[in-house]
Amino acid sequence: MYLILFCIGLAVGSFLNVISLRYNPGGKLLSLEVIKGRSHCPHCRQKLNWYELVPIFSFLIQKGRCRHCGSWISWQYPIVEILSGLIFVAIPWHLSNWHNYNNLSIFQSFNLSIVIWVLIFLLFLILAVIDLRHYLVPDQINLSLAILGIVLIIFQSFNLPIFQSSFLGHYALLFNPPGNIWLNHLFAALLSSAFFAAIILITRGRAMGWGDFKLAGALGLIFGWPDVLMVVALSFVIGSLFVLPLLIKGKKKMKDVVPFGPFLVVSGALTFFFGFQIIAAYFNFFNILY
Repeated sequence: MYLILFCIGLAVGSFLNVISLRYNPGGKLLSLEVIKGRSHCPHCRQKLNWYELVPIFSFLIQKGRCRHCGSWISWQYPIVEILSGLIFVAIPWHLSNWHNYNNLSIFQSFNLSIVIWVLIFLLFLILAVIDLRHYLVPDQINLSLAILGIVLIIFQSFNLPIFQSSFLGHYALLFNPPGNIWLNHLFAALLSSAFFAAIILITRGRAMGWGDFKLAGALGLIFGWPDVLMVVALSFVIGSLFVLPLLIKGKKKMKDVVPFGPFLVVSGALTFFFGFQIIAAYFNFFNILY
C-alpha cells in the first residue's frame, strides 16, 4: 500500500515541478499557459519523450544530464518528486498512529483528514519552491491553505471523523487554548498574522513581506492555538540557523533578502510530525516534568 502511495506521490511531484518551473510571478498558479505544452529541456529547448520524464529513474539513468545537449538537470526535479512521494506515505502513517485507530489497516483508517493534510503539505512544498525561486508567496497558495484550514475547522466543529487534537499533546493545556474550535483557530490566525504585521511595519518591509503575513494567518487557521506558536517560534530558530552561517562566511549581508516561507513550511512540518517530542524535550531539558 505504502509503495503505491509513494509512486502516486512521485507522479504528483513531477506535476508540481511543472507548475513551479513554469509559474510566472503575478500570473495564475494553474492556467493553460502553465500546464499546457510538452515538457522540454530548459537549455536546448528539445521536447522530451515519455521515457525521459519518469520520476527519479530518468534522472538517475541519464546521470543528471539532458540526453540531447548534455546540460546538467536541476536537482529540484528529483528532490521535489521524492518529497512529494514521502508526503503521500508519511502523512497517512503519522495520522494513523497518532489517532490510534485500534490497529486498523491504512485502508480501514483512511478518512478525510488524511486527504486534507496531504493537500496542505503539497501546497507547502510548491510554496517553498516558488518562494526560493521568486522570493514571493503566491496569494493563490495562501488562500488555498486558508480554505483547507477552514474545512478542517468545520469538520472538527461537527465532530465528524477527522483528526482533531493538538500536535503538542497534553502540553497544549499549558497555553490555555479556547474550548471552542472556531475561537481557537481564529485566535491563532489573528495572533500569528498580527505578529508578522508588526514585524513588517516596524522594519518597513525589509525583514519580510506581506506574503509571509498572509501565510502566518493561514497557518493559524490550520494548526490552531497553541500549535501555531510552535510553528512561528521554530521558523525563526530554523531561519537563524540557516542565515547566521551565511552571514559569518560573508555569503549573505544583513540587507540581503532571504525567503521566509520555506522556514515556516519546515517548522509546520516539524510541528505536525514532532511537535509533542519537541516540546517534551524542551521541558525535560529544564527538568520541568508535565
